[in-house]
Amino acid sequence: MTTSARMLRLLSLLQTHRYWPGSELSDRLDVSPRTLRRDIDRLRELGYAVDAVRGVSGGYQLRAGGQLPPLLLEDEEAVAIAVGLRTAAAGAVAGMEETSVQALTKVINLMPPRLRRQLDALRSQTDNLTWGGGPVVDAATLTTLAQACRDDEPLRFTYTAREAEPTERWVEPHRLVSLGRRWYLVAYDRDRQDWRSFRVDRIAGARLFGSRFRPRELPADDAVSFVQSGIRRMPQRYDVRVRLDAPADVVQRAVHHWGTATADGDGCRLEMSVDDLQWPVMVLAQVGAEFTVESPPELAEEVRRVAACFSRAAR
Repeated sequence: MTTSARMLRLLSLLQTHRYWPGSELSDRLDVSPRTLRRDIDRLRELGYAVDAVRGVSGGYQLRAGGQLPPLLLEDEEAVAIAVGLRTAAAGAVAGMEETSVQALTKVINLMPPRLRRQLDALRSQTDNLTWGGGPVVDAATLTTLAQACRDDEPLRFTYTAREAEPTERWVEPHRLVSLGRRWYLVAYDRDRQDWRSFRVDRIAGARLFGSRFRPRELPADDAVSFVQSGIRRMPQRYDVRVRLDAPADVVQRAVHHWGTATADGDGCRLEMSVDDLQWPVMVLAQVGAEFTVESPPELAEEVRRVAACFSRAAR
């Protein structure tokens, strides 16, 4: 193995951020401990912060440095990053569109031809549907919340609930949840002494305090189900009822946890509570069966509008 190939292999192992005993690294690379030490020194000269523990049982571990050194990516990791940057460029997070495009350009330019072909194939065979009218969240706020969740740091922020005045919240953050184009923070509200989910686009002035708290047990299977349960309990603008000529299990898979499909004769009846009529329209389009809107009238009007738009496009 050449020196360059050995260095790349060493870096790939260290970037797992696990602690590697020196003897195990030497065996993996088939080099002597002295050669391994020289290779570690070369990585440090390139800007990689490698910690070392001396002694018979000593070893090495890569830690976060003061600056971002060059990254070594496997083929699958490079494609995954490019796909993620394309998604970010779609604009669900404010201020990330332009930087995501810039980063995506750099990644693609560095890709070998075989990986570019993989990415082009994925792009050409994928249709992206942006959730229309969805709120855009502040990238700095999202980063602060993510850091607080990771490090178990309490947060203070100003929260403006729907049709309510802004209030100051002091919380123990648990997890960020992304549903469609909406982000939610699941946290324990210290003042109200209960668990809450907060729309991130309604959070302002999030600030950390540097202290730590002992995480509590979430009263749900996971953060996603907690947020979904809270949304279902909230009063919504529209109560949707639609009769479909399709099996109830097919419709239930399409609507997931956001509605209920009940068998009705040869078909089923779908019931949903929503604030935005675009969601039931998307479900009906996905099922692709004949249907009759029973309520509300606004949904029937939205279906007519969408149908007219598609009809014009088809002509």
